[in-house]
Amino acid sequence: MDTIKGKPGLINVFLESGRDYSGSSAVIIGAPMDFTVSFRAGSRFGPNAIREMSWVLENYSPYMDRDLSNMNIFDYGDLELAFGNPERSLSIIKNAAAEVFNDGKFPVFLGGEHLISLPVIEAAFEKYGGDLVLLHFDAHADLREDYAGESLSHATVIRQCSRFIKPENIYQFGIRSGTGDEFTWGRENTNFYPFEIVEPLKKVLPEIKNKPVYITLDIDVVDPAFAPGTGTPEPGGCSAADMLKAVHLLADCDVKGFDLVEVMPDSDPAGITGALAAKIVREGLLSFVK
Repeated sequence: MDTIKGKPGLINVFLESGRDYSGSSAVIIGAPMDFTVSFRAGSRFGPNAIREMSWVLENYSPYMDRDLSNMNIFDYGDLELAFGNPERSLSIIKNAAAEVFNDGKFPVFLGGEHLISLPVIEAAFEKYGGDLVLLHFDAHADLREDYAGESLSHATVIRQCSRFIKPENIYQFGIRSGTGDEFTWGRENTNFYPFEIVEPLKKVLPEIKNKPVYITLDIDVVDPAFAPGTGTPEPGGCSAADMLKAVHLLADCDVKGFDLVEVMPDSDPAGITGALAAKIVREGLLSFVK
């Protein structure tokens, strides 16, 4: 694989991302993998759908009164993954994430299925250590030991993370789907806040404010009325406005990186989901990259 710093910028980039890795403060990387999805495939096309729909947005955020044109962002494009080989693909993703973290830059990974988050979170943990806090926004608990006999699955990613991140450092928001065992395990082990995102996030901000934070965001945490383009839509979620509010609440935290996963453009020909995802990424960059 080419190193992150060695690949030139692309034509289809997120908004007006630059072409200079060395001088960048934030790096956008696509991870086009959907090998373990359990219902509908197609999230491998998510990264470019987010890039395409980003061009409906302005660089300026009236929420933050900040402008992306004043930041140096590098869009690497999509990683070349080993099609059909999850283990090798996860290794490629982890190497890319480690390179960005070690170069002192802020990574934004675009999925792809939720399993792509696991190696990025592993790399963040190896960089920032045992105090790392994981914030998980999702419709699904993702706490299964295995799915269909496979331990590496988009349905197991947070349970896998709990093997190296202390469960008490994992915060889960908006969960409204899972097995009874998952809900029991979450309530007994993680900081488990089903159904809501904004109010419980306000509650925990004092606990996490001075710790390194990584954010993983599955777009299906948002109600499918606002984000229909996802592989396992789950009615009853938060609004698009609430999701943006949650991002802004985290602006004073020490966020080290984040990912946004499970955008599936084939189920949303109007591009609603891609536009929302792009706006979340814009607000995240302007909120988290100091």
